[in-house]
Amino acid sequence: MTARAALQARLERGIAGLGLTLPAEAVPRLLDYQALLERWNAAYNLTAVRDAAEMITRHLLDSLAILPHVQGATLADLGTGPGLPGIPLAIAVPGREILLVDSNGKKVRFLREAIRALKLDGVRAVQSRVEDVQGQFDCITARAFASLADMLAWGGHLLAPGGVWLAMKGKLPDDELPGIPPGFEVRAVHALTVPELPAERHLLVLARA
Repeated sequence: MTARAALQARLERGIAGLGLTLPAEAVPRLLDYQALLERWNAAYNLTAVRDAAEMITRHLLDSLAILPHVQGATLADLGTGPGLPGIPLAIAVPGREILLVDSNGKKVRFLREAIRALKLDGVRAVQSRVEDVQGQFDCITARAFASLADMLAWGGHLLAPGGVWLAMKGKLPDDELPGIPPGFEVRAVHALTVPELPAERHLLVLARA
């Protein structure tokens, strides 16, 4: 079995384990993204995860685990780093307008190359601090990039009326809940099980109160 075939088998097992059905072209495109990330990571240190199989689990499957909770026609992924969860979500459900936001120049250069190489229509990357981004989005994703209080203080203006904010966390951040700013509330908390990932994962769904 080739290295790519082994990664594909791991990815397909994980997608099935998450109970997801993706478009036919999604798996090869996800693998293309992982390969591109692995190649750039060797030079630019975009992620601490270096093992290809671990990238499948910790990056791709971890991102896809929130897919059932993503809604609306527009999405902003704040503190996206090398495109997580934004790029896997864009590949899994094409057609949504997605803005990838990060303040790190080399990560945004990678994002722009990934968007070009993977032909991700409707996906844009911007180098910016979250508080300086303009616009409103039906869905906002943030993968453990700050506390709930800071996330909403910096980016709360980006959440459209009726939109949802999906905050990806490891352990349930009980100590952060009292810091949620006025005007926002927790709508739901989901414990996520990511196949072959033995760590705790939680998704907090926030909305305007």
